[in-house]
Amino acid sequence: MSEKTIQKVTLPFLRKMKKKGRKITALTAYDFPTAKIVDQAGIDVILVGDSLGMVVLGYENTIPVTMDEMIHHTKAVTRAVKRALIVGDMPYFSYHLSSEETVLNASRFLKEAGANAVKIEGASEKRLELVKTMIEADIPVMGHVGLTPQSIYHLGRFKVRGKEIEGAKQIVRMAVDLEKAGVFAVVLECVPMELAKIITNRLEIPTIGIGAGPLCDGQILVFHDLVGYSNGYLPKFVKRYAELHEVLNKAVQGYIEDVRSETFPEDKYSYHFKSKKDLKELK
Repeated sequence: MSEKTIQKVTLPFLRKMKKKGRKITALTAYDFPTAKIVDQAGIDVILVGDSLGMVVLGYENTIPVTMDEMIHHTKAVTRAVKRALIVGDMPYFSYHLSSEETVLNASRFLKEAGANAVKIEGASEKRLELVKTMIEADIPVMGHVGLTPQSIYHLGRFKVRGKEIEGAKQIVRMAVDLEKAGVFAVVLECVPMELAKIITNRLEIPTIGIGAGPLCDGQILVFHDLVGYSNGYLPKFVKRYAELHEVLNKAVQGYIEDVRSETFPEDKYSYHFKSKKDLKELK
């Protein structure tokens, strides 16, 4: 596809996809080469998630991730992307103190990093006011309910949310309140598929599921989980489409073996002196 035929994914485009029943595809990306791959493959939405803290930076959870780290990685992604809508994930404590600081931090994703929108977790009364303030500042916002990883210390561990009636009702209310506040989409993470269906049918905006079953308007996964880039724990909802960890490990082992056995670099990977006469003189 030539650049002239590429149409950038926009917020109205996503809403039209929901109305037409066309599923929205989304993945995380944290760097230039990954973003280029998923964008050229035709993904609709790229989330530069604070999950990069665990996936790329090696933190135990997402809590330590800073705004500067998020901006750094989002810049790399936006340099690669031609079509997908890019969403920057607001890291922990970037929207917890004041509306002024929240708008300032959110604006950095658009102004410095070139993202098209931001995502925040939760839907408390204060959080809803922050959403309205950001939208008033012309910053598109994606919501996130269900399992909210930034609340790990409060929750104690990652687990499915909304399996009981009161919790399910609360998640429905949160999703509805976020729509009323003006978000353009809502991520539903680790909730029963029946609950996700109810919310999806209730909202006019798209729902993007991760561990929420097949009845959302779209799906998102962490890229590294999708392609098997790591060999650690995988949540139940992850389907692997490749085993890159195994492939890359074998490649590195092969390189080590070839270097130690002196079979690399062989002649075809080496350069030669231009003139035999000059070489003789050099010797």
